[in-house]
Amino acid sequence: MKAFLLNITLALLLFSCSTKDERVTEIASPNEKVVVDFNINKQGRPFYLVKFNNQTVVDTSYLGFEFKDVPAFHKNFIIKNTSTSTFNETWQMPWGEQLDVVNNYNELRIELQEKTTPERFLNIVFKVYDDGIGFRYEFPEQARLRGEVFITEEHTEFNLTEDYKTFWIPGDWDIYEHLYNTTNLSEIDALQYANHKNLAQTYIPENAVNTPVTMVGKDGIHLSFHEAALVDYSGMTLKVDTENLNLKSNLVGSKNTDYKVKRSMPFNTPWRTIQITDNAPDLIESKLIVNLNEPNKLGDVSWFKPMKYTGVWWEMHLGKSSWDYGMTQDMSTWTDGGKSHGRHGATTENVKKFIDFSAKNNIGGVLVEGWNTGWEHWIGFEDREGVFDFVTPYPDYDIDEVVSYGKEKGVSIIMHHETSAATETYTKQQDTAYALMQKYGMHAVKSGYVGKILPEGEYHHGQYMVNHYNNAAIKAAKYEVAVNAHEPIKATGLRRTYPNIISREGLRGQEFNAWSSDGGNPPEHLPIVAFTRMLSGPIDFTPGIFNIKFDEYKKDNQVNTTIAQQLALYVVIYSPVQMAADLVEHYEANPKPLQFIRDVGVDWDKSVVLNGEVGDYVTIARKERETGNWFVGGITDENARSLKLDFSFLDEDQSYEAIIYKDGENAHWNNNPLDIEIEKTEFDKTSQLTLKLAEGGGFAISLKKK
Repeated sequence: MKAFLLNITLALLLFSCSTKDERVTEIASPNEKVVVDFNINKQGRPFYLVKFNNQTVVDTSYLGFEFKDVPAFHKNFIIKNTSTSTFNETWQMPWGEQLDVVNNYNELRIELQEKTTPERFLNIVFKVYDDGIGFRYEFPEQARLRGEVFITEEHTEFNLTEDYKTFWIPGDWDIYEHLYNTTNLSEIDALQYANHKNLAQTYIPENAVNTPVTMVGKDGIHLSFHEAALVDYSGMTLKVDTENLNLKSNLVGSKNTDYKVKRSMPFNTPWRTIQITDNAPDLIESKLIVNLNEPNKLGDVSWFKPMKYTGVWWEMHLGKSSWDYGMTQDMSTWTDGGKSHGRHGATTENVKKFIDFSAKNNIGGVLVEGWNTGWEHWIGFEDREGVFDFVTPYPDYDIDEVVSYGKEKGVSIIMHHETSAATETYTKQQDTAYALMQKYGMHAVKSGYVGKILPEGEYHHGQYMVNHYNNAAIKAAKYEVAVNAHEPIKATGLRRTYPNIISREGLRGQEFNAWSSDGGNPPEHLPIVAFTRMLSGPIDFTPGIFNIKFDEYKKDNQVNTTIAQQLALYVVIYSPVQMAADLVEHYEANPKPLQFIRDVGVDWDKSVVLNGEVGDYVTIARKERETGNWFVGGITDENARSLKLDFSFLDEDQSYEAIIYKDGENAHWNNNPLDIEIEKTEFDKTSQLTLKLAEGGGFAISLKKK
């Protein structure tokens, strides 16, 4: 699809001033509800504060940097100049939650100079939207600060005015795969949490949280803190001062350097973001993060088609089959015998079964994990460099035959690259690996980075890995390959600039339900995720598990939702690639609920959040681009509840055939998860409906035009 602007209003310069009396240090959003004030104190320390509906939500918060070998940027500044402008455009997503995105903000640019030697320069730019703010630091070309800059810490503060109810995960430098905590801001204790969970493979150096971190105030104000356009910089965690209700940036570092960021002058930092709304649904509808990124640099990316997919994945987490050609029955026992035990999942025969099933059920792709040699040594081994080559299949997987068979059936093969976090090996082989995909007409790859990063001493979320993830995706685009990264760096809206960055993991996914010793993801998990992790971008959560208990494989594990909620997730949790994750036989045993997976779209013209409260419940309606059909999904936590739906979002003068998939009368996520009722009716925009959601339950509705 062509990337183009629909209704662009050129940035209008409101005023630019240079005299002290005329300087502007306040800027409001277009609707004037969000206001940013900027100034410097008597010591020349720059600070800002934020008001929402005339209430201060971020009080005096200081800004600055510490460097290696040169004086810090934190005081003795004067304001040399300020300027303001406004910008309003509507741009189109080549794929996404909606087609048209309004990008409307007012901007305040402050030019600072040190009033004492060395008299260096720093610019701070604020963009103020109706749904929040973004600001970044700009280091301009200057004689007094040249060459490479080594940042040892960034001191960006968010000084809060209330002890907010906070939804958070610890500021882990290696993984985001934690359950969310719900506490007051003053009660956050990330280090105690980590010790309690015995997370030996993680590194949490401070009482910090990862972003997005979402907060709810007593009067209904909702805040979410994150960052946008994370490029050539370290990921930002937020150190929590529980006594003073203050957050301060804490950049991810490296064991290999005595600095956290190395940049060459001139440069800009990522945007520091605060989404601000007076209700929970508006947080999800906000496009602040993606708007703060640069426009599409790739041009036409119509070679990537949003799709549903199946694949050789869930059966391996259940222990039915293995990634490894020579893996034993017990997934905790690894061998390197190199001989098939008859349990290898990625065989030609098995993949063909998934292709057949996908072709029959309006599913466009099949993911094949464990197809290439190297899985015998992929994890738990210190020497992981060179384990995978990303082009050599196991003897029982005929890639030519599989791809050819898929093309006959109209089903694409999704490539899988597990790097085992051996980044230098992967970087060296990317051209060869992507060229193989191009040869076979494969346009999507799922990449993985399980394990400690190699080279040793680097973390998943530091500058080294930020650059690795981004460079891998940029290179992939040259081969018309879209990337779905697992064990990734967090999403920061770069999908706008590089729309081949299609989805990513970056949270506790469905697989934890298959084997986690803590019982898997509790019913509250996804009603929190929708208002936290999902604010940053698309999630490859792999929904659609129908065999909820799977006792024949794992008696002590299960999915902690009803089957109706598994259907709802195709609408609630957004991704342009949505997996029908369960085994073929489990779908074939449940053809009636399978119909929703057949019907549901993946690429949307419009999305509307109908209701929701953070951590409790949420309902989202989405209109499919190609057909104009609507789909609705709603989920709840461990509490049963009734939700009243108003269908005024539907098109004028249009009736729809509605199929409702809802929790049965006796449904319960643990006691009776498969109890589901399906009914057909007719709706239009005047219709209303009240639905009962069971504990851990949900509902899904397809609305097809008549």
